[in-house]
Amino acid sequence: MSRSALIIRYVAFAVVAVLVNLIVQRVVLLGGASEVWFFFALGMGTLAGLVVKYILDKRWIFFDQTSGAAAQGRQFGLYSLMGIATTVIFWVSETSFWMIWGTEFARELGAVIGLSIGYVTKYQLDRRFVFRDMVR
Repeated sequence: MSRSALIIRYVAFAVVAVLVNLIVQRVVLLGGASEVWFFFALGMGTLAGLVVKYILDKRWIFFDQTSGAAAQGRQFGLYSLMGIATTVIFWVSETSFWMIWGTEFARELGAVIGLSIGYVTKYQLDRRFVFRDMVR
């Protein structure tokens, strides 16, 4: 796959994961607008986006053929671990925008900015540590 095709595909998958993340957050936030609901929404959206992005990256970015529950469990665990630092970038960005401006638009803008920075970083980490044996 050409570099430009890989970038287009990765960006498209990041957009899908961001949309899943934000949709899940909005659904959770229907339950309330308190800080508890906000952080619950943040966590649930992050988990949903993580699972979707893992499935797409594994199959269509890194062409990984790892099978078996134990091997995939280890791989997903490592994939998730690589996402911790990038998730912190996203959470700090989203939370900062929400605390400064206090609007849903600002919160989502902060999320998009943070997730964009995070996904660029995450690709490099995943390529180096999670899917290092895969053809790219």
